[in-house]
Amino acid sequence: MTDGHKDTEFCTKVRLTRFSHGGGCGCKIAPAVLKALLAQMPVSVAPPELLIGTETSDDAAVYKLNDQQALIATTDFFMPIVDDPFDFGRIAAANALSDIYAMGGSPILALALVGMPIDKIPAEVIGRILAGGAHICREAGVPLAGGHSIDSVEPIYGLVAMGLAHPEKIKSNAGAKPGDVLILGKPLGIGVLSAALKQERLEEAGYEAMIAVATRLNRIGVKLGRRDDVRAMTDVTGFGLLGHLLEMCRGSGCRAQLNSGALPMIEEACVLAREGIATGASERNWASYGDEVQLGDVDPWMQILLTDPQTSGGLLVACGAEAAGDVLDLFRKEGYGAAEVGVLELWEKGARIGVT
Repeated sequence: MTDGHKDTEFCTKVRLTRFSHGGGCGCKIAPAVLKALLAQMPVSVAPPELLIGTETSDDAAVYKLNDQQALIATTDFFMPIVDDPFDFGRIAAANALSDIYAMGGSPILALALVGMPIDKIPAEVIGRILAGGAHICREAGVPLAGGHSIDSVEPIYGLVAMGLAHPEKIKSNAGAKPGDVLILGKPLGIGVLSAALKQERLEEAGYEAMIAVATRLNRIGVKLGRRDDVRAMTDVTGFGLLGHLLEMCRGSGCRAQLNSGALPMIEEACVLAREGIATGASERNWASYGDEVQLGDVDPWMQILLTDPQTSGGLLVACGAEAAGDVLDLFRKEGYGAAEVGVLELWEKGARIGVT
C-alpha cells in the first residue's frame, strides 16, 4: 500500500477514537483553566535573545540566533480525531507544523512525539500513524529526525517542530494595529465534523471535506511572513476562532469587529451545527471567554462555529487595509478558501470582540 491510499481493512476496523476521551485540538485545556495554570509558573530569566516567550500567547517561542536568523520552536500533539490511522498522523503533523508557519517561518526539523496503549492498538496501526506524519513532513520538505515514544493509556501523536525566520519578519500576536483587516485562510467546522464522526452521523462527503482542510499545510505563512504589511498571524486551533482572535486582540491592544456572514465555513459543518452537533470543547471555550465577546443578532448555531475547536485550522491574518486585496489574492492563487472576515479597532474598554 502506498502513502495517500486508504488503509487496509485491518487498520480501519480499529476505531482509534474509542480509545480517547477527546480528539484533536478539542483535547486542549480550556482557555480559562490554562490561564490559571500558567499564572502559577515561576517567572523565569529571559535572555535578550528570547524574542517571544509566553507573554503574548503566541504559537511558538522565538530565539534570535544572529542578525539574520531567529529559531522558532514549538510542539503540538493530541489524541485521535479520526479512526483512520494514516489520516490521524497527517492531521497531527500538519497541525504541529502550522505553528511555525503562523509565525512567518519555514520549518527545518521535526521530532515525533508518540504515546500509544501498546496492549490495545496493533503495531500495524501505530505504524500507519507514524507513516501519515512522515508523509506530511516530506510534503513540507522537513526531515523527521527522531523523537520519543511511551506506552500510554490513550493514543497520542504529534511533533516537536523547529523553523527559521528573519528576526525582523516574525509575526507575533502583538503586531496588529487598529485599522488592520482580518483574513481567515481556511473554512471553519472541523470540530463539528469530528463530533458527528464520533456519533456516526458524518457522511462521506463531510469526512472528505474535513480531511482536505485539516491536512492542508499552512505553508503560505512563509510568503506572508516576508510582507511588512502583514502585521500579525496566528492559526485557529483548539480555542476556536474567537479564542485565538482574542489572543491577538489582547497582545495588540485592539478590538475586533467580525462579520459572521463573511466567514468561510465547511458546508457540511453548517448543516450539522444547525442540528445542534458540537464538541464539548466548544462549550468550554465559550465559558472561558464569552464575557469578552458581544454577539449581535446571529443565529445560535453560529456560536457553535465561532467557538468550534479547529484541528489544523487556517491562518488568521491581520494586515494593512491597503494590502487586503493582495493578501486575499495570494491565498486564493494557492487554493485556500480564504475570506476577509473583519477589522481591528482601538480597544479602550468593554468587549474585545463584536460579532454581527
